[in-house]
Amino acid sequence: MAFAHKAGESPEVLHAIEAHHGDVDAHTVEAVIVAVSDAISASRPGARRDTLEAYIKRLENLEKVAMSFEGVEKCYAIQAGREVRIIVQPDKVDDLKATKLAFDIARKIEAELEYPGEVKVTVIRETRAQEVAK
Repeated sequence: MAFAHKAGESPEVLHAIEAHHGDVDAHTVEAVIVAVSDAISASRPGARRDTLEAYIKRLENLEKVAMSFEGVEKCYAIQAGREVRIIVQPDKVDDLKATKLAFDIARKIEAELEYPGEVKVTVIRETRAQEVAK
């Protein structure tokens, strides 16, 4: 708050900063909006209310489920566990199988894991060809 005061912020902004954790009563609409926004942000997956161990375990479990499928080369749980990106071996997983794999992984996550909100499953199949002209 001292930084905002030195920066010449208005009394309304200073009050919203001061009141957003409930240290003082909010008496402006802006202060209420900031407090509600902060509460919503804090309750999202991976935010400060989760213990670090629970957060890491959730990410590891997402990656473990994805890695249990044949043809999966690598996977990464990202965006605080709201998305899992799966890289497949293009010689083992064709385009049609990649689509089915995304569906199957999503269903297995639903069946086996507990998570807040939704988890987006993205399967990436990439083939590159390269040649050098001499």
